[in-house]
Amino acid sequence: MNTESFDFIIAGGGTAGIALASRLSEVEHHTVLVLEAGLDHSDDPRVKIPAFYSALFGTDMDWGFKTVAQPQLKGRSLSLNQGKALGGSSVINAQVYVPPTKAILNAWAELGNVGWDWNTMGPYYTKTLTSPDTPNDLRKALGIDGWWADEMDTSGPVQLSYPGNPSHPIRQLWAETFKIKRWFMSSRVWADASVGAFSNLASVDPVSRERCHAAKAYYAPIRDRQNLQVLLNAPVDKILFADGEAQPKAIGVQYYHEGEMKTVNARKEVIICAGALQSPKLLELSGIGNAEILKQHNIEVIKDLPGVGENLQDHLVCDMTFAAVDELETVDALARQEPKALEQAMLRFTQHHDGPLTSSGIITYAYLPIMDFLEDSGLAQLARLISENRLAAGSLPENSKARKYYELVENMLLDSNKPSAAYLSAIGQNPLGSDPETGEPAPPQPGNHLTIATVLAQPLSRGTVHIVSKDLKEAPEIDPKYLSHPLDVEVFAQHVMYLKSIAKSPPLSNVLKQPLQAYPPLAHLSDLGATKRYLRSRTISMWHPAGTCSMLPEQTGGVVDSSLRVYGVSNLRVVDASIVPLLPPGNLQSTIYAVAERAADLIKEAHETKA
Repeated sequence: MNTESFDFIIAGGGTAGIALASRLSEVEHHTVLVLEAGLDHSDDPRVKIPAFYSALFGTDMDWGFKTVAQPQLKGRSLSLNQGKALGGSSVINAQVYVPPTKAILNAWAELGNVGWDWNTMGPYYTKTLTSPDTPNDLRKALGIDGWWADEMDTSGPVQLSYPGNPSHPIRQLWAETFKIKRWFMSSRVWADASVGAFSNLASVDPVSRERCHAAKAYYAPIRDRQNLQVLLNAPVDKILFADGEAQPKAIGVQYYHEGEMKTVNARKEVIICAGALQSPKLLELSGIGNAEILKQHNIEVIKDLPGVGENLQDHLVCDMTFAAVDELETVDALARQEPKALEQAMLRFTQHHDGPLTSSGIITYAYLPIMDFLEDSGLAQLARLISENRLAAGSLPENSKARKYYELVENMLLDSNKPSAAYLSAIGQNPLGSDPETGEPAPPQPGNHLTIATVLAQPLSRGTVHIVSKDLKEAPEIDPKYLSHPLDVEVFAQHVMYLKSIAKSPPLSNVLKQPLQAYPPLAHLSDLGATKRYLRSRTISMWHPAGTCSMLPEQTGGVVDSSLRVYGVSNLRVVDASIVPLLPPGNLQSTIYAVAERAADLIKEAHETKA
């Protein structure tokens, strides 16, 4: 293979990048080069063992990004753990694999993206995965008797399973609790996702019970393809452009490898897959972005594209931990690092491929509206909140975009069939939570626990990520502006207040100690004001940054079009979480794989007559 010139150069071998490379290299005459800043950690036991995901944070597999101080979160700077490895964040995440909703993908289309609605994208989600074969005697225990799990005809690369012990009682109790409330997702989740509770899947192989990340799923089976080359420890410095072109044309990249600066040419396209925090950084370092920002750092302006690095959105999560009965199986002993528990868990994992190490601990999910606002008085109160926080009319493009986002979120808030939050349960205390009173990591507590958390599904707050210098090694400045939109605070507080309502509801309440013992102490919420104070102290990121190279019309702040081509530049695309114009309600993993699958087809179609 000619190592100096390739048809396609992919900058970033993360979740999207390595999946895209696998699909593009299916065409034998396409030569593909992947440049990945990290290494291949597929053989690391901490990667393989699902329960050890948090042990990877702060290691050489984690970029270790942090936000600037967030005024609405008591001045805290939050960690944004992002994978620095072949496979990207799929190597260090909590493995949760959940669908989007119909409403969200249809909203993508409403924002101006033809071909990105539910009908088009739904098949790409199922193309990514292989669903588990679930024995009939386990279906009731899993809370999935009567619906979708075994009805999906799937054979995708990502091997899925129900994490942990499939007979764990929380699954059935969660299902029965929400069935009583008439909020159970009884249809096929991946074919008709809307609102309700369900048992979540995880990217954990059902046989080996090891993490199934992008490098393992998409790359390992085809790593010997002669037309695909993956270069590790090779961060891309900037994109190269042709001289004398009327429109900028990407012709290659400059990158570091083995202590040297090198260049490589792209005959067809350069594709950026560096993630929501680094794709805008690479564009800016290459001269594509807001001209004022580029000039501040003495970077030649190739294309003035103000949307680069804007529209940053992320999921916030707030939790409460409840003392559970002694007989409930949890991972609390592992959180306390009790030697005997760790030894037994390792033996079960290595000898029998089961036990508590086969899961991150998250086993159930629910997509819900604001439950306390479903009656007439609540709807009236919600309508008032929406009206009071609506953006004043204005003619600027950013105002037009903000109003459109607000209209979409308003529609979702007022429609009981569309979720404004995701809820999850985890069998154990939260190892990542901080004490709201001190701001320091909370020490592990004695006893067994069940954690119930809620995620703000559709934040209106938008932040930024921009370079701070021309130096590739310097992290960008990340300012998500969490909870800067006042409606986010109101909606999130309502969902946080509902956490205790779930814990009080039978039969789930049967496995919690009575009266309820909530932790941390400030979780004993008395009113809405106390709830807001609690969430500002306790909330952390779900590590789902997105939107910083949004797929939107250029006049409303977009960076890429509906074919993921960068506006005003030829032969250049972006394919990763940065293009997502509106977050799905749950974890991003399934969406990023689906985006990569869709992008592969778009790129193949664009070049089918140009071989």
